[in-house]
Amino acid sequence: MQSDRFSSTTPLAISYLFVPGNRPERFPKAVGAGPDAIILDLEDAVHPQSKAAARVAIGSWQEGAETVSCERYIRLNSISSALFRQDLSWLCNMRHPQRCDGIFLPKAECPEALARVVEHLLEWQPGLKIIAIIETAKGLQQVESIAAVTGVARLAFGSLDFSLDIDCSQTPEAFLFARNRIVLASRTADLPAPIDGVTPAISDLAVVTKDSHYARSLGFGAKLCIHPAQLRPVQRAFLPDSRQLAWAGRVMRAVASGSHAVQVDGEMVDLPLIEHAQRLLEVARRHVPVSGADAC
Repeated sequence: MQSDRFSSTTPLAISYLFVPGNRPERFPKAVGAGPDAIILDLEDAVHPQSKAAARVAIGSWQEGAETVSCERYIRLNSISSALFRQDLSWLCNMRHPQRCDGIFLPKAECPEALARVVEHLLEWQPGLKIIAIIETAKGLQQVESIAAVTGVARLAFGSLDFSLDIDCSQTPEAFLFARNRIVLASRTADLPAPIDGVTPAISDLAVVTKDSHYARSLGFGAKLCIHPAQLRPVQRAFLPDSRQLAWAGRVMRAVASGSHAVQVDGEMVDLPLIEHAQRLLEVARRHVPVSGADAC
């Protein structure tokens, strides 16, 4: 009953934790915090004068860390920058390229330029998961074409840069159109549910929880994190809770006879809700919960 994008046995990453590329002492601590993925950052978190040192630090850690408990991504600098060409040259000379699970490409705007870069990256490392970040008005205007680029594995929303680009408030209302369009573009391109942007609050986890539930309600399937303390609230928000799983179990027991129209908890349940119940149970079955430390 379920579409192919929900039937994979491999759990999709939900929590992506940024780590500045010039802070190698944080790399193992970030992994130990229990994210689904870490993003070793060469872009916004790294001062221009520290880019070269960040590349060296990431390369050294990749060489020494043969296995880790989460996926490893690298966020490069924007395609239009001279720094990006330096990033590509560095990548092509990296030892153990198979230890890089994916690449985040910031400020994705031009589908044609993106396609060329994606092709080049996949030649370097076949099977690489490439995430295009939509964080400008131009990127949003081209989001459907960006999502359709062969080799793009998922979209992400760079909400803070987007607010800067269009000079809007960082509020749910201001971001609603962009979020909806990114979700719809992902669906029409048959990509996984996209990754929502960061929540700047690191001490108020209630805000992180609220933001995560809101993004999930719009159709996002994951979230970018900037501090290990955000991981657990994000993971809980995007995974089915005990109440949802109990309801799904009752639905599947009710339809065991083969009917596609039954009553559950006094409400009519037909095929779309049956498929939703299946999806909740499948996500819970195949996803490993967050574990590890709460903070670096």
